[in-house]
Amino acid sequence: MTAKCLNLLQRTIESRPANKIFIFIVALSFAYFSKTLCGTYMKSTITQIERRFDLSSSVVGLIDGSFEMGNLLFLAVVSHFGARLHRPRLIGMGCFIMAIGSAVTGLPHFFMGRYKYDTVIQGSLNKTVSISPCQLLGRRTYCVKDPGSNMWIYVFLGNALRGIGETPVTPLGISYIDDFAKAENSAFYISCLQTIMLLGPMFGFLLGSLCAKLYVDIGFVSVDSVTITPQDARWVGAWWLGFFVSSAILVLAGVPFWFLPRSLPKQGEEGNENSNVDQDKKEQSVLPNTHSVKLADIAKGFLPSLKKLLCTPAYFLLLCGIVLKFNSFIGLLTFKAKYMEQQFGQSASRANFLIGVLILPVVAVGIFLGGLLMKRYKLSVVAGAQLSFITSFTAFLLLLLHFGTKCDNVPVAGLTVSYNGTPEISHDEGSLMSQCNQDCSCSTSEWDPVCSDSGITYVSPCWAGCTASTGQGKNTVFHNCSCVLTPSPVEGSRSVSPGQCHRGPGCTRSFTSYMAVSVLSSFINSLGTTPGYMIIIRCITPELKSLALGIQTLVMRTLGGIPAPVYFGALIDSTCLKWGIRSCGGRGACRMYDSNMYRVIFLSLTTCLSGCSYFFIIAVIVLLRKQFRKEEIKALQQTDSKQNETELQSPEMCHPDASNTDTSPREKTESANTEC
Repeated sequence: MTAKCLNLLQRTIESRPANKIFIFIVALSFAYFSKTLCGTYMKSTITQIERRFDLSSSVVGLIDGSFEMGNLLFLAVVSHFGARLHRPRLIGMGCFIMAIGSAVTGLPHFFMGRYKYDTVIQGSLNKTVSISPCQLLGRRTYCVKDPGSNMWIYVFLGNALRGIGETPVTPLGISYIDDFAKAENSAFYISCLQTIMLLGPMFGFLLGSLCAKLYVDIGFVSVDSVTITPQDARWVGAWWLGFFVSSAILVLAGVPFWFLPRSLPKQGEEGNENSNVDQDKKEQSVLPNTHSVKLADIAKGFLPSLKKLLCTPAYFLLLCGIVLKFNSFIGLLTFKAKYMEQQFGQSASRANFLIGVLILPVVAVGIFLGGLLMKRYKLSVVAGAQLSFITSFTAFLLLLLHFGTKCDNVPVAGLTVSYNGTPEISHDEGSLMSQCNQDCSCSTSEWDPVCSDSGITYVSPCWAGCTASTGQGKNTVFHNCSCVLTPSPVEGSRSVSPGQCHRGPGCTRSFTSYMAVSVLSSFINSLGTTPGYMIIIRCITPELKSLALGIQTLVMRTLGGIPAPVYFGALIDSTCLKWGIRSCGGRGACRMYDSNMYRVIFLSLTTCLSGCSYFFIIAVIVLLRKQFRKEEIKALQQTDSKQNETELQSPEMCHPDASNTDTSPREKTESANTEC
């Protein structure tokens, strides 16, 4: 069945050579969709991976940056050499490598034990057992090292392998389209490509939302025995499942490229099929015998091409601005869902769902409209740069409104409020100790939050001073809690229920405002994406297009994609109020953050990086104006010189024809004067 499908695909491509550029665009669009789906799914599982492997945000940022590390190893070489080799097949090979990397990323799940989280609640629903947390002493008498504690290295390596496979897709795909499509259609095709590409992130976040709802050991553990909910800081979804789904999609995406030719006739200049065959024969007759020589010649031209590229002022300044902008973008994209969880109390599933359903579709529409504007009004490079700057800066000003949309810290006794209810931020675990629970001998490593009727959350039933319980599983209720504040203390009324207290209605309104501003700013910013992208292609010589796109991606990965998640994660870690502790000691994942400090650091970092990038973009616009003004003057001078040459040559037409012997000299002169 598979062989029949491949033969049908090959016959379809060979039967319509004039439409091969469209077939390539469709295949590249699906490859873009697949790679971005897998990439954004990785972003959506950051929280799940952090909790499953008990890691800090900075280490998870390092894992996320491994994709760019893989890109860094091969991107420049593939961009330079690949432009002279069989580009479609290189793209197909890259898709297969990405599929292998995605599968390796999810593989550790099957080599790790079942996920265990700290709780005093019995998971079984078959019997009711009264629990006295305050009297449960010595619960950790020994430690058993988790066999999967170092398995995150496989996630790191799989993500890096996916980065290696992604290297040929963008630079070779874009340059292939720009080489064989009409110049006026190139921008429109690229905008369509980017629009379809954004369907990948949308489905990636939706897939992440679906998998985050499912328990990590789904199929192996009864869901009824799980006593935590997706809103809990200990919840881990089925993070591994989406990587195998995306791996299968990437395999399918790589198949069509193996049936596409190395080169095509320029769109609008297609000849008959025989001319295409002759062109392929010429290429094939040159390549096999001189392949090694050509590679050597290509290698010699790499450094001069790179020097020429980096010595182009407009390109270099644009590169600096893009690096700053990309740092802000990567930090925002990596930790946006986590910000929504910590600042507004959303679950990972809901945060990913809203990003995929609300934000990404309007971005796709904005990119498409931006490409349509360039095609409809035939915008020049300078006009495109100005449009890109105006839209981006307007979106930047809108994002400043996020500083005003906030939720206060959840009242947690001993961390954000004292045990008597007064506000108090404490990073010292000794603050959990109070007179009401000093006889309980609670462990500072515990995180098993419970909520009281007064709206105050306690780190665990033990720290709340509870001595009895009723119910079982998720319906357990702890009673006689000595630390719980009530308006009129009555014996037996001081009770708490499992889980962290929910935020108030004011936080819901703030979250609605936050999402509205995010959607609007994302749409406005996306309008300038395609015009901004075309600047890179048009501000350099045509033979350096592929290298320019490759170097741009290389620099973005090196100076933005790799360090941004790490230092964003490290600064986020600095706002942690309660760290989880591993079974054999050592710091694990953060259980609770200071949401106010998190908001200030996260938003300040993203806005400062974006704001600094505009100084470089303004300089690029000034340089482009000067450059294209000179080119226009040159073009006018050349036109004037051609007109002058024509005028100088035109009197020759007034001279009589010397070969005409039948006409007398007088008649010739009169005829010439008449013609003049």
